[in-house]
Amino acid sequence: MREVDASGLPMDQAQGLVLDELRALTERGQPFAAVLLMPAPPQGRTPPPAGAPATDRVRALKAIRPGLTAYCRGLAFVGPADIPAERAKAIHSAESLWGCPTTATQDASAARAWAEERAGL
Repeated sequence: MREVDASGLPMDQAQGLVLDELRALTERGQPFAAVLLMPAPPQGRTPPPAGAPATDRVRALKAIRPGLTAYCRGLAFVGPADIPAERAKAIHSAESLWGCPTTATQDASAARAWAEERAGL
């Protein structure tokens, strides 16, 4: 099981780190599960408009999705309860977006337990 702590980063950097880590894990060619510690959404700001950085992240996810489908046993996202609706939808879209099972929680211990169980499948 791999844990990626992006909780202290700005959202765009956190998303980039997560994608880089997932890419590295898929390139190993071995089954894995991961716990992803995500940052809270920015306070008092609206999400940035869709553009090149978001498009790049979508392309990156599409590029690694076959590896996630083949090797990822589960992604456990840990974040605050008040995440924006579009992030919640992306996290819970599981196999249609990520190519593997996902879960989301505010409890890092529960996320670790879920990921360990998934990794043992």
